[in-house]
Amino acid sequence: MDRRASAPRHQAIRTALVSATRLQGWVERFAASHGPVVEDLDDGGLLLRAADGATALLRAPWPSDGRPGRGGSELHRLASLAAQERGLGLVLVRRGGYAVASASGTTILASKSGNRFIDARSTAEHAARIFTGHRMEYIVPGGDRALVDQVLAQPVLKAYTSRARLAFLDIQEIKSAALQKAAADACSIRITVTDPDPAG
Repeated sequence: MDRRASAPRHQAIRTALVSATRLQGWVERFAASHGPVVEDLDDGGLLLRAADGATALLRAPWPSDGRPGRGGSELHRLASLAAQERGLGLVLVRRGGYAVASASGTTILASKSGNRFIDARSTAEHAARIFTGHRMEYIVPGGDRALVDQVLAQPVLKAYTSRARLAFLDIQEIKSAALQKAAADACSIRITVTDPDPAG
């Protein structure tokens, strides 16, 4: 059951992206704000239920693929899983520009960017060249969904589009610096926080 879908409309829901190294501190701050938490495996993630009724659903950045995290608790295993380096192909596109890159975890290995989007084919050709020779496990899309879909549909990227896509990233401005942030966001634990019902 997806608890976010059944939450009352007046409850505030927000999403945070938290790196593996910051996860323990984030959980401690959540507990300090909302009271002691109980952990529960739920909805494909780790659900934290706080004393005041707030919840936080923590999801790993990667789909389950047989490489579990290590640790003595679910929280530690989740952080360990998120810290594993995966081969990423980033495709960020908006009308105002494009940026493509190969990355190993948060480390950008090769990239290409431009200050205007010309067409899907040209951008796909840049992506294919950048992806070649690098370990590619997941595609990281971001920016304008329709334009990204056009780029990924190009035949030159056929060898890569069978890879699973990670969560779509909200990229408002495409610059070379956006690639580093996108890689970091792609490797972060995605946390959906539902605040307590103010009606009690």
